[in-house]
Amino acid sequence: MKKPMLLAASLLLACHFPIHAAAVRVTVEAAAADRRETIVSFAVPAVARGWQRLETEAGQVIPFQADGEGKGWFVLDELKAGATKTFRLKAGEAAAAVATAKIDGALVQLAVGGKSVAAYQTTPSIPPEGVAAHYAHGVYLHPVFTPAGRLVTADYPPDHKHQRGIFFAWTKTQFEGRAPDFWNMGKADNKNTAVTEFIAVDRIWSGPVHGGFASRHRFVDRLGLEPKIMLNEEWTVTVYAVGASGGRAWLMDFVSRQECAGTSAVKLLKYHYGGLGVRGAAAWDPVEAVTFLTSNGDERTKGDASKANWVHMGGQLQGAPAGLAVLIHPANFRSPQPLRLNPNNPQLCVAPSADGDWEITPGQPYISRYRFVLADGPANKVELERLWVDYARPPVVKVTIE
Repeated sequence: MKKPMLLAASLLLACHFPIHAAAVRVTVEAAAADRRETIVSFAVPAVARGWQRLETEAGQVIPFQADGEGKGWFVLDELKAGATKTFRLKAGEAAAAVATAKIDGALVQLAVGGKSVAAYQTTPSIPPEGVAAHYAHGVYLHPVFTPAGRLVTADYPPDHKHQRGIFFAWTKTQFEGRAPDFWNMGKADNKNTAVTEFIAVDRIWSGPVHGGFASRHRFVDRLGLEPKIMLNEEWTVTVYAVGASGGRAWLMDFVSRQECAGTSAVKLLKYHYGGLGVRGAAAWDPVEAVTFLTSNGDERTKGDASKANWVHMGGQLQGAPAGLAVLIHPANFRSPQPLRLNPNNPQLCVAPSADGDWEITPGQPYISRYRFVLADGPANKVELERLWVDYARPPVVKVTIE
């Protein structure tokens, strides 16, 4: 009696999960927002794993990329609020890589269409002439460019030699009775109290939709008798083959995952900066050469210590306006997160500790998600809000097997 029962069960499963399918229908719902050049992702059914051909209803092939985690990615050109658009995923060869990541010595170079977007510095870089060797630092993104090739970050600035491009560092911490400071590394009153060390680049990838890298670091407390690892961190940085804002902007996602290295919690004390840091272009010094804008419509003075969904920093570069914006994911701790907009230089920080003391506890990873908009042109509040909505509330995707 067992064999007929097994046969019936197999037939039932086959009805619900076809072994052979001609295509997978992918329906995108814009929801409440107009969509344009929007990054879309969805879970690819097991039956379609390895398929690489995505077509519109009219049969037009558009770039598609499947990652190693079973997700499919493409760029939605345009879709009005409330509308839907259908695509079909079929068996086929992958399109050529447009967004690329390449290891270049101590750097990982990220590019789109052969144009540099950003470089990830792994081990400590060599300080410029006249800067003391103890300021040498690694684990940051610099240089970072707009589509027109304008440099929007700086490294080893004269007034704050410890600041570096795009980085992540805590300032006021308590760990096993000590207070290591990972932000002000290299400063005379903070030499060797703490360091963020690069461990490895675990993987890089390139593709028709996105490219990037995943890496590991460790936050090392040097105040004890022996150095001790406080936090282990993973970065995932992704650049997209999309010319956002009519081709005037690159989009780059940044994810940091931090975990306690042992059984001791890490306490983060209330402080006005510490977290995601960005040092703006050298051309934005002196201070009057840089402008700030937040999602609340605030400039530097009013925006400092405010909480916002995004913040833009910009100014003139090579005779034209350019800048970068940080979009803050709503799933982040204390989102919308507090901001530090430095009153004296082109530097900003997304600083969750500004809202009060908190902890990273063993077994509870701390995850931070941000999207960078690297753009030519002045800050555009309407456009930045649209891009934030795309990031924070992406289109709804429904998948059915045909």
